[in-house]
Amino acid sequence: MPRTANEYAVHLFIEGGHKEEVRFATIQEFQQWYSNELVPKSDSKEFINVPIKNIQGEYMVIRPSSITAIRVEPVFLSSVDRY
Repeated sequence: MPRTANEYAVHLFIEGGHKEEVRFATIQEFQQWYSNELVPKSDSKEFINVPIKNIQGEYMVIRPSSITAIRVEPVFLSSVDRY
Protein backbone atom coordinates (compact mmCIF):
# COMPACT_ATOMS: atom_id res chain seq x y z
CA MET A 1 0.00 0.00 0.00
CA PRO A 2 1.50 3.38 -0.97
CA ARG A 3 2.21 5.88 1.77
CA THR A 4 0.34 9.15 1.87
CA ALA A 5 2.28 12.36 2.43
CA ASN A 6 1.41 14.41 5.51
CA GLU A 7 2.08 17.66 3.64
CA TYR A 8 3.88 18.99 0.59
CA ALA A 9 6.87 21.34 0.67
CA VAL A 10 6.87 23.62 -2.35
CA HIS A 11 10.25 25.16 -3.15
CA LEU A 12 10.07 28.34 -5.22
CA PHE A 13 13.27 29.22 -7.07
CA ILE A 14 13.33 32.94 -7.80
CA GLU A 15 15.46 35.09 -10.10
CA GLY A 16 18.70 36.18 -8.47
CA GLY A 17 19.22 32.85 -6.74
CA HIS A 18 16.66 33.29 -3.97
CA LYS A 19 14.73 30.28 -2.68
CA GLU A 20 11.55 30.14 -0.63
CA GLU A 21 9.66 27.20 0.80
CA VAL A 22 5.95 27.09 1.54
CA ARG A 23 3.90 24.09 2.61
CA PHE A 24 0.52 22.86 1.51
CA ALA A 25 -1.56 20.29 3.39
CA THR A 26 -2.53 18.42 0.21
CA ILE A 27 -1.33 18.23 -3.35
CA GLN A 28 -4.80 19.37 -4.45
CA GLU A 29 -4.38 22.64 -2.50
CA PHE A 30 -1.10 23.28 -4.30
CA GLN A 31 -2.59 22.40 -7.69
CA GLN A 32 -5.52 24.75 -7.09
CA TRP A 33 -3.24 27.65 -6.12
CA TYR A 34 -0.92 26.90 -9.04
CA SER A 35 -3.66 26.68 -11.68
CA ASN A 36 -5.89 29.50 -10.36
CA GLU A 37 -3.31 32.07 -9.20
CA LEU A 38 0.11 31.42 -10.70
CA VAL A 39 -0.48 30.13 -14.24
CA PRO A 40 -2.97 32.81 -15.39
CA LYS A 41 -0.57 35.56 -14.25
CA SER A 42 2.72 33.86 -15.14
CA ASP A 43 4.04 36.81 -17.19
CA SER A 44 2.78 39.45 -14.76
CA LYS A 45 5.06 41.72 -12.77
CA GLU A 46 2.25 42.43 -10.27
CA PHE A 47 2.37 40.72 -6.89
CA ILE A 48 0.23 37.69 -6.09
CA ASN A 49 -0.35 36.11 -2.68
CA VAL A 50 1.40 32.89 -1.74
CA PRO A 51 -0.51 31.06 0.99
CA ILE A 52 1.49 30.36 4.13
CA LYS A 53 -0.87 28.31 6.23
CA ASN A 54 1.61 26.94 8.75
CA ILE A 55 2.83 30.34 10.01
CA GLN A 56 0.24 32.44 11.80
CA GLY A 57 0.15 36.14 10.95
CA GLU A 58 2.69 36.03 8.12
CA TYR A 59 2.18 36.24 4.39
CA MET A 60 4.26 36.33 1.26
CA VAL A 61 3.71 38.03 -2.06
CA ILE A 62 5.70 37.32 -5.19
CA ARG A 63 5.91 38.44 -8.78
CA PRO A 64 4.95 35.41 -10.91
CA SER A 65 7.33 36.44 -13.69
CA SER A 66 10.29 36.12 -11.29
CA ILE A 67 9.71 32.42 -10.52
CA THR A 68 12.17 30.35 -12.52
CA ALA A 69 11.39 26.87 -11.13
CA ILE A 70 9.15 25.05 -8.67
CA ARG A 71 9.92 21.79 -6.87
CA VAL A 72 7.17 19.92 -5.03
CA GLU A 73 8.37 17.51 -2.35
CA PRO A 74 6.11 15.19 -0.36
CA VAL A 75 6.82 15.25 3.38
CA PHE A 76 6.20 12.11 5.40
CA LEU A 77 6.04 12.42 9.17
CA SER A 78 6.64 9.26 11.14
CA SER A 79 7.98 8.15 14.47
CA VAL A 80 10.91 6.39 12.81
CA ASP A 81 13.49 8.28 10.77
CA ARG A 82 15.12 6.15 8.09
CA TYR A 83 18.12 7.65 6.35
